[in-house]
Amino acid sequence: MSDETAVLTERRGAVLLITLDRPDQRNAVNAALAAGLAAAQDELDGDGELRAGVITGAGKGFCAGMDLKAFVAGESPYAGGRGFAGIAERPAEKPLIAAVEGFAVAGGLEVALACDLIVAASGAKLGIPEVKRGLVAAAGGLLRLPERLPRGVAMEMALTGEPLDAERAHQLGLVNRLVDPGGAVAAALELAEAIAANGPLATAASKRILVESPAWSAAEVWERQREISGPITASDDAREGATAFAEKRPPVWRGR
Repeated sequence: MSDETAVLTERRGAVLLITLDRPDQRNAVNAALAAGLAAAQDELDGDGELRAGVITGAGKGFCAGMDLKAFVAGESPYAGGRGFAGIAERPAEKPLIAAVEGFAVAGGLEVALACDLIVAASGAKLGIPEVKRGLVAAAGGLLRLPERLPRGVAMEMALTGEPLDAERAHQLGLVNRLVDPGGAVAAALELAEAIAANGPLATAASKRILVESPAWSAAEVWERQREISGPITASDDAREGATAFAEKRPPVWRGR
């Protein structure tokens, strides 16, 4: 593993901006990038002042997937107990937004899919071309795309390896916000700030329910939801939210 600084972080108020910083390699995932992205999420989850994260790529695109040269040289693209790119199997607990310019393909799209929301610039390409190289999109692409696209569209992407452009992805609901080229980070930060303004306990619980509930049976779904949401209803933040609404002022969240 090289000692390069492959991921940069910058605090923007309550939002952590995370930049994949290997532009000459199209931000391809090597050991340094995987470790850096895992560490950035540890920073996000471990700091009570941070409420959301935005992941973007330096240069002309978001991420082109695994760095094949680094892989052949023996580097692992897995890190931090989080799986591929330090994110695929265990993303941050706090909300994450991918800000995509240019392209997010192969493992790059799988990084974006590990985020909760995607903002993309017009003309950006999103795809899982692994089958064209005799590989399988096994870092989340085949698991997450059918959750966020019609099954037939996900199947076509997986079997042909052909990408969607950001406009079509937006029409189908994969992309939350479509912006002009060069505007993805600004739009993602705006979205992250809207999330960060809300109660942190309620936001975390809402994300947890949305992520975990597909695995719950019909018999347990309401009870499991109550286990997560009940403590939030009884929290100081819930009382502050109601009081602030009645007093027509912004709430002051304490995270308790």
